[in-house]
Amino acid sequence: MTKQTINIGSSANDGTGDPLRTAFTKINENFSELYGGDSDASTVLEHDSSPKLAGNLDTNNNSITTDVTNGNVTLTSNGTGSIVLNGLKVKGTTLFSDDSSAISINESLIVDGTASVSGALSSATSLALATGATVTGIADEDDMSSDSATLLATQQSIKKYVDDTVTAQDLDFTTDDSTAMNIDLDSETLHFAGGNGISTSASSNTVTFAVDTGTVVTLTDSQTLTNKVLTSPTINAATMTGTVTIENLSFNDTDISTSSNANLTLNPGGTGTIELAAATNVTGNMDVTGTLTTDDITTAGTQTITGTLIVDGVTIKDNKITTNASNSVLEIAANSSGTVDVQNAMTTIGQTITGTESITGQLNIDNLRADGNTISATNSNGGITISPDGTGTITLNGNFVAVTNELSASDVAIGSELLLASGAQIVQVATNSDLVLATNGTGAVTTSAQVTLTGSFKRAIHTFTATDSVTESEHAGRTLLLGEVGGNANVVLTLPDATGSGNVYEFIVSVAMGGSTTYKIQAPDANNTFSGMIQYLDEDGTAVTAFPTAAQSDTITLNSGTQGGLIGDTVTLIDIAADKYAVKGQMRVSAGADPATPFSADVS
Repeated sequence: MTKQTINIGSSANDGTGDPLRTAFTKINENFSELYGGDSDASTVLEHDSSPKLAGNLDTNNNSITTDVTNGNVTLTSNGTGSIVLNGLKVKGTTLFSDDSSAISINESLIVDGTASVSGALSSATSLALATGATVTGIADEDDMSSDSATLLATQQSIKKYVDDTVTAQDLDFTTDDSTAMNIDLDSETLHFAGGNGISTSASSNTVTFAVDTGTVVTLTDSQTLTNKVLTSPTINAATMTGTVTIENLSFNDTDISTSSNANLTLNPGGTGTIELAAATNVTGNMDVTGTLTTDDITTAGTQTITGTLIVDGVTIKDNKITTNASNSVLEIAANSSGTVDVQNAMTTIGQTITGTESITGQLNIDNLRADGNTISATNSNGGITISPDGTGTITLNGNFVAVTNELSASDVAIGSELLLASGAQIVQVATNSDLVLATNGTGAVTTSAQVTLTGSFKRAIHTFTATDSVTESEHAGRTLLLGEVGGNANVVLTLPDATGSGNVYEFIVSVAMGGSTTYKIQAPDANNTFSGMIQYLDEDGTAVTAFPTAAQSDTITLNSGTQGGLIGDTVTLIDIAADKYAVKGQMRVSAGADPATPFSADVS
């Protein structure tokens, strides 16, 4: 709508002008266009070809424009005043906030000239430049080859450069044996490994090496050495128990012995002598090749003297006893009621027998003949019966009793040794009957030499069905079955005290456990421990793993799950030393469960 002009006429009150009502209507309509009425808000200050504001300014909806092509629109305040645009104040060439709040630029800002920042430049990435720093750009350069002092590197390039630099380095070190080694920091890990009796642990920046004084020999602890070789040792004030062997010489308690058929030689140096300061008993033969000088000597057993023995008026040489004095009588006299016993044939001119009579040659009594050392029957196929009266016994007091053929008896008691000739056998008389070697009470059947079995060796089976104590006499060397009936009750088996006996206890699972029940094998006390490992087959992937014992392991638990305990699983314990069992085993873990160590220190 164009501006409406009030007609004021040619002169005052000439009647040609607009009436007052018409004039004020035009005024109201003009103001409605300028300020916008409720009904004309969309049409006010519309652009047309003729500028509606002063000069060349015009309006177009929400815009103030100029009709001059490429002309500027200049807003200038009066004096020291500022131009305020909805809180943004412009004064000269300076931009302010009218309420002192921060000015936000929500779109990209392009500065074609030099931007000077007198305060700190803050951004969402918290970038701050030090005084005098010059940054010409940001470089994505992984190897930092430009070595620029004005380019900032990206996070990606910094990470790549650091990773490549660090991973290219090695950690070099040497061992006590001067072996040079290195660890690739990119692909390898330095591992601190322990050993027998030595374990490692780490906390913070410290690696600790712990020594098990029960396994590793230390200078300050009192320890027992088993199967150790000492080269050129110096031993001061040593106390040794058991048998001590030095090459072929053995020391045990008060006995000194040699290996089979070896001589024992006491050889002092130079002019030294062997002195026996206390009473000395010689129970075997004694050969003296030199001169034996004694004040008094008491001997037992056989003494062999080489050369001539002169005893007061008697000389003994070879097989002849003679008197030293001419025409003197040689007397052989027993003491008191004793007799002179001549074992071989004796030729005499005249003989008077008093007391015991000795007969040379054969002595025949009915069908029984005594000849020399032989008693035999004279009738064909005749037997010899030696029959004591009542509860009396037959006693053979010789050092050896030899049976050249078969010995048949219900009970035979032997005081020391039973010697069999080469190729001899102990045979059960009854066909297909077992030969039983049985001891009295808790005694054991032992052998001091190698045993060769030409047939099979049948091991007895013992089945554990409930909690029990394992004993040497009842269980050692047997096949021990873990067979709790139904597999639904916990079974605890306690081993005997380990002494180094070599006893073997082999356990085999014959009945699988049910539910949460377990088979548990444990040491008798906290002093006894286990050493060794048990292998497991993980049936998920048929992978094999092994779990070793710890320093204080004294308990093995089988749960039919992660710790094994399926039918056929085995655990073997061997008594190898005082308070020490060696352990080995083979276990399976069913699919769906991961193997876990069966070892614990429950007794401790």
